[in-house]
Amino acid sequence: MVAARWLAMAVAFVAMVGFAVLLARATLTPSPASVGIAHANLHPGRSLRQYFDRYTVAGALRQVGGNLLLGVPFGVLLPVLAPKARGLLRVLITTALVMVLVELAQGAIVEGRAFDIDDVIMNTTGALLGWLLVGRLMGKAVHRPRLRRTRGATDTT
Repeated sequence: MVAARWLAMAVAFVAMVGFAVLLARATLTPSPASVGIAHANLHPGRSLRQYFDRYTVAGALRQVGGNLLLGVPFGVLLPVLAPKARGLLRVLITTALVMVLVELAQGAIVEGRAFDIDDVIMNTTGALLGWLLVGRLMGKAVHRPRLRRTRGATDTT
């Protein structure tokens, strides 16, 4: 059982590293064509309204869906990687903090990108979905609580 636990954690670690690379490529790649239109958004819901006002429905759903999907790996992999981060609140806080850092990096150093609180909210919502659908069950399966034996207890079988 211990070997299976370590294998699951190793696979989750490799998956998280792979996800981090994809996240960096998707969010920290310059977008020179967006330099004039990228603006910081600190008002929840503002970008969502703009997506549906400016884009086709399919384009808006692609934006929203992409941001949701970026958070899902956190909800799935964190409970496997870190036994103490199995709970929903810790997954959400960790995801939100990482995504705030990504958004700050976008706004500070990436051409044509800006901080967007709606992205943080959607990414964190994606982590919630990942946790609800798969992560909570995987975390429980990999990190089952150990039964503790009390001192002096004897088997009666």
